[in-house]
Amino acid sequence: MLFMKSREIVGIDIGSSSVKLVQLAENKGTYQLKSLGILPLPSEAIVDNSLMDTTSIVETIKDLLKSLNCKAKEAVCSISGNSVIIRKITLPAMTHEELEDQIVWEAEQYIPFDINDVDLDFEILDTDLSSTGKMTVLLVASKKEIIKEYVAVFNEAGLKLVVVDVDSFAVQNIFEQNYTLSDNEVVALINIGASIMNLNVVKGGTSLFTRDVQMGGNLYTEEIQRQFSLSSEDAERAKVTGEFSDKARLEDTILRINETIAIEVLRSLDFYNSTAEDQKISRIYLSGGCSKVSMLPDAVARRLGLPVEILNPLRNIPYSEKEFDPEYLQEIGPLVAVAAGLAMRRLGDK
Repeated sequence: MLFMKSREIVGIDIGSSSVKLVQLAENKGTYQLKSLGILPLPSEAIVDNSLMDTTSIVETIKDLLKSLNCKAKEAVCSISGNSVIIRKITLPAMTHEELEDQIVWEAEQYIPFDINDVDLDFEILDTDLSSTGKMTVLLVASKKEIIKEYVAVFNEAGLKLVVVDVDSFAVQNIFEQNYTLSDNEVVALINIGASIMNLNVVKGGTSLFTRDVQMGGNLYTEEIQRQFSLSSEDAERAKVTGEFSDKARLEDTILRINETIAIEVLRSLDFYNSTAEDQKISRIYLSGGCSKVSMLPDAVARRLGLPVEILNPLRNIPYSEKEFDPEYLQEIGPLVAVAAGLAMRRLGDK
């Protein structure tokens, strides 16, 4: 969407509950961890994917950069949910240059907004000239006003926003950097944040199905608040630590929300499976803060009958143990999957 030349670049994931930053030093296609940090946001800073309290967001980004002594001046961020529209479309086979000339006209048929009000990007996924003369194209669109809001926030924080990515694709990028699959293996990458769940079914480096669901870790906090008459802060603490006077009742509450999320994952992936023919999912990888909730991976595995693993975005990313505590990185890894994927982005790549 936004492409400018960059050298020192940071990936910044602005979630509804926190801002995550990752910086990776690149050398001939390999990466080394340079900076990593996370700071919480006020509860109403982002509502329904809209930047409501831009002052707090700007200050949080500045505080992160300062605390990490990060000197980067360029950044990559991402959007998801109702901020972005993703469509997989089939078109007559043509060159990339020809599609660039026609993409606006083609997109008008799939984007439910005035085409002049959106930023467009696309990727040709495959071309089958021999049998059908058709090609599959991934079309991504976001309203220009949303992109302008993010550009303004980063400008105020002293950063130039050089790429705007999509949460699901950022997780896919960092997954493929850390895990090796056979060409025919199909996996589901599920990133569950505080308020949104991104699902991406991937095979051989290609996204087969994406969906964003307005559901996440806030479900636990809100239910614990209601059940135990706690403040939002105390409910969040009980969710994260599991420490509470009535542990059995707290565990029961968490288990019930686990089932709610697992059922939604099943419902979403059933929609994919109904049209997938022989491309069935073999494994699920969870990331995001919610992935660390007690027994959630077990609940998802039980509902779907598939192995579930917590995605480690730093699995194959070397780092200095003098600068980073391995236990801390292991603990925080799932939370920074999107930011780590963003940190891999460079200008002109897809």
